[in-house]
Amino acid sequence: MTDRSGLMAHRLFNRPLAIHASQAEVIIAELAGRRAGLGNLVRGIGMGAVLDGAASEQEQEFERPYPVTPDGVAVIAIRGVLIHRAAPYYCEGITGLDWLRVQLVMALADPDVRAIVLDIDSVGGEVSGTFDLVDMIYTARGTKPVWAILTEEAYSGAYALASAADRILIPRTGGAGSIGVIAMIVEMSKALAEAGIAVHLIRYGDRKAEGNWVEPLSDDARARFQAQVDECGELFIATVARNRGLDPKAIRALQAGTFLGPESVRLGLVDAVSAPDEAYRALVATL
Repeated sequence: MTDRSGLMAHRLFNRPLAIHASQAEVIIAELAGRRAGLGNLVRGIGMGAVLDGAASEQEQEFERPYPVTPDGVAVIAIRGVLIHRAAPYYCEGITGLDWLRVQLVMALADPDVRAIVLDIDSVGGEVSGTFDLVDMIYTARGTKPVWAILTEEAYSGAYALASAADRILIPRTGGAGSIGVIAMIVEMSKALAEAGIAVHLIRYGDRKAEGNWVEPLSDDARARFQAQVDECGELFIATVARNRGLDPKAIRALQAGTFLGPESVRLGLVDAVSAPDEAYRALVATL
């Protein structure tokens, strides 16, 4: 196991996650690289005359951690798996929630920034840190326009962040939703026994090391993990209901489903179907 995969296992197993369930195998194997999004487009890739890369000189002059377009729009990229405490350039396929907070605080205070785009293509990640950041974005409403422009998908924790924005736009083939929480409890006692390996845990406190990977999960421990997941799930539903003005019962009825662009609009999860470049133009037109 590499250092990176070992650390990811420590961060993402045996704890509640606001992440799309289909990504579990990807996390276990290896994280995928980041896809090109608006952050790259700002530097002149794919948007032509709309975003011609003129922000690079500004960015160097003021040492901003985010690109700023000629129209005064700061673009903050939210990519891959979301981790609570991660360095700005932790590794490919990971975005640190603390690093997002730093960028948002700076962009909100930056006199040259007229609006902020959350450029999102993410499956979510850790519950830890997610909802505090969501509340920060929600509280900042009215300070500067904050739009979530999905360059493909915003699932689970990433959708929680998007829901706090003033407006959410999604491509036709993009996805949104997965408003739910999971926990992956890894247990390898049978594999150890078959290999002739015995591990004895000496503990003080009956609940010490619950959910460890060398012992079968007890019914009591399973119930406690389920209670934690349920609590986080209810927080998720209440937060999205507040942010989007939706009935919590309607969100709960979605059962953490995922939805393509047009259906997510019908359900009220996003505001409109729009390609990223069109969404950017629409934002600029409001400034």
